[in-house]
Amino acid sequence: MSAVRRFAIPREEANNIEFKERLVPELHLRVEKRQKLASQMKHRLELGDGTAVYILGVRNDGSSAGVSEIEMEESLGVLKQIAADCGASVVKVERFSENGGVIAKVVLSSSAEPSKNHLVVSVAGHVNHGKSTFLACLITGERDDGKKWLYLDTLPHEVERNLSADLHFAVLGFRDNQPQFLKNPLDRNERARVIRDSERIVSFVDTVGHEPWLRTTIRGLLGQEIDYGFLVVSADDGPTHITKEHLGIMLAMELPVVVCITKTDKVKAERVKAVEEEISTLLKRVGRVPMSVKSEDDVNLVADKLSVVVPVLKTSAVSREGYDLVYSLLRSLPLRPRSSDQPFLLYVDRVYNVEGVGAVVSGSVKQGRLKAGSELLVGPTVKGRYVRVRARSIEMHYTRLTEAQPGCIVGIAVKGVREDLIRRGMILCDPSLEPASVWSFEADVTVLSHPTRIGDGYEPIVHAHTIASTARIKMIDRPYLKAGESGRVEIRFKYRPFFLQQGDRFVFREGKTKGIGVVVKLVDFN
Repeated sequence: MSAVRRFAIPREEANNIEFKERLVPELHLRVEKRQKLASQMKHRLELGDGTAVYILGVRNDGSSAGVSEIEMEESLGVLKQIAADCGASVVKVERFSENGGVIAKVVLSSSAEPSKNHLVVSVAGHVNHGKSTFLACLITGERDDGKKWLYLDTLPHEVERNLSADLHFAVLGFRDNQPQFLKNPLDRNERARVIRDSERIVSFVDTVGHEPWLRTTIRGLLGQEIDYGFLVVSADDGPTHITKEHLGIMLAMELPVVVCITKTDKVKAERVKAVEEEISTLLKRVGRVPMSVKSEDDVNLVADKLSVVVPVLKTSAVSREGYDLVYSLLRSLPLRPRSSDQPFLLYVDRVYNVEGVGAVVSGSVKQGRLKAGSELLVGPTVKGRYVRVRARSIEMHYTRLTEAQPGCIVGIAVKGVREDLIRRGMILCDPSLEPASVWSFEADVTVLSHPTRIGDGYEPIVHAHTIASTARIKMIDRPYLKAGESGRVEIRFKYRPFFLQQGDRFVFREGKTKGIGVVVKLVDFN
């Protein structure tokens, strides 16, 4: 059987296939040639939805050239290096003997099986307490040089003001119990490598500490399917009103909490001890047991008790004091239950229009699994309707996934709807979920703070998952509620319906008024 016949491929199936007679390291790994080959490979991978096929030892017309075993090994070596540049890998090699030479069919994939050993950790705390620096040094394994925060705060106005203004995402992997560091966290290929090669993956959500952007912080804590909350407190400032507010939200959402004291290098030991005592007092007031973590034994003792115990770790990004214990804790934290056998559900957090791809929505998978090509519903629209779409591809931390699982923070390219019709707070779900469009619901609420009282007609902003919308409250079991009081109310969205389910937790706020609640009954829905 001739090579021409063996590799004769119908035109409509050839989009992701590339013929190469031979790849020579001295030639094809030169900078310009390498970049050209990488661009070509990315194009083939895109056309093949994450899969590309290279036929080595064959001319462009499909006729056999046949190369020696040594030449084939050289060609495969070059191909693997180019694949690594593209965040892809060789998954299959088939060899054939032809005319005294060797021909190979090489299958490349930029898709990865998502690790089931995956945690999502939110990092919160007051502005300038070192959240972004703490994270940047954690994922790079390097000491702070005063600029590490730039790996997280990348928006122009964030760089200019040295303040986080939006949610940012980072990833850390573990393999053989060792952290897999990123030399450059801004490099997509570096992130893809961590996703592909790690046995445990930790996705971080870096929230905002500036008080005017509390809405964004709430979105980071409520909308990202968080497993654990890391509360950062700087040793020079100590706990602030924002620290207490972020802690309150974490506890209201029933998140296990870890406290990291940062900037211990900037103050004397007596000040660090005083801050630790302040944190201890604060935690005891809310019914939690603080425990200072000073050794691996402490980590082993506390890791599975975070429903009651709050580990407190002292760290310095300059000296890297305490970082080994943070890694040890992240390795040891148990996975939290996930609903993988339920219909797929994701709350939309961000929406993009990517050139050549179209509409891409991102968010955290709340439940269920999703494979590329699946049919989905997106909505509800202002009129309460759901639109049918199809998932074209799925990515997590710039890595193409074969399947999205609960807890994965993903971007999903969807076909069948314009990007400008999708809004934050909508859902993307499997049609079998049969989602309702909810206008109003009954809830049990607790008012955390208010200068006077709330009653019928009170209009706060309700935050649930990625939803943030004005609503109107109607009292049910009492005429009004003051700070510290609880009761049952009916809440109606003012402008559009959303998807909610019984048991969903939410935060409501307006000015300095803040409260928490849980949905107990859907009232007006269709």
